[in-house]
Amino acid sequence: MKHKRLRWGTWGLEILTAVLFLVVLFPFYIVVVSSAKSALEITQNPLGMPTDWNNLWVNVTSIWSNDNIHYQSSFIATIIVTSVSLLLINVLAAQAAWVLVRTKTRFSSFLFLVFVASMVIPFQIVMLPLVGWFKTLFDFTGIKLLREYPGVFLAYVGFGSAFSLFMFHGFIKGIPLELEEAAQIDGCNQFGTFYRIVFPILKPIHATVAILNGIWIWNDYLLPLLLLGKGNHLMTVPLAVANFAGSYVKQWDLIMTAILMAMVPVVIAFLMAQKYIVKGMVAGSIK
Repeated sequence: MKHKRLRWGTWGLEILTAVLFLVVLFPFYIVVVSSAKSALEITQNPLGMPTDWNNLWVNVTSIWSNDNIHYQSSFIATIIVTSVSLLLINVLAAQAAWVLVRTKTRFSSFLFLVFVASMVIPFQIVMLPLVGWFKTLFDFTGIKLLREYPGVFLAYVGFGSAFSLFMFHGFIKGIPLELEEAAQIDGCNQFGTFYRIVFPILKPIHATVAILNGIWIWNDYLLPLLLLGKGNHLMTVPLAVANFAGSYVKQWDLIMTAILMAMVPVVIAFLMAQKYIVKGMVAGSIK
């Protein structure tokens, strides 16, 4: 009787998993099939399969060669913003977490709690003061952060460092201190100890932090809209996709194709770093 209950329970979990899988997969199905349709076909048959899959290539070339949308430059700008922001976040957060872990003081513990507490602050609360601070900085110093790359880099580092530091902090606590002491005995200073000994060990958690932050930065719409603007020469992919949606006409075929084009790099990066993501999450949680 007990085995029958376990069998029914296993089947129930498998059915629930299959249902959840279909629910999660459904938006991807809509995007893929709609990318190979015309705008009229999407409105007439939104859930059905496309009549001609060649429309997918037609939509892709139409978006990529459209000078009014600037999708090529937006794609390059998104790569620059994501890559530089992730590099700064990973390096700075790893350094800060290492210092907080190895510095056993009340101030370091309090500072770590401040970083953790800052994760619960919604971005919508600070977005308008952020723009005001950037304008004030330009008025007093002449440093231009709005409508330029440095402002976006600085904002993403600020908003992404707290979570990243939390992840690195949990992972670094599991690294034996004896490794660093041995390096210092051999003549390494703090800089060499971190970058020669600790930094290579952080490879799994680097992948985890990079993917989680990368998905957020790549798909983010609000922060680039505030700091770069929609009509600026610098636009990210989400801002470029929004150009297909006008006040009266929405080009759903091009919108879906542009979304699919933006999804592909993220999916590839996730699949390549998947084993490191799982390893980093597990190691950071049990050590």
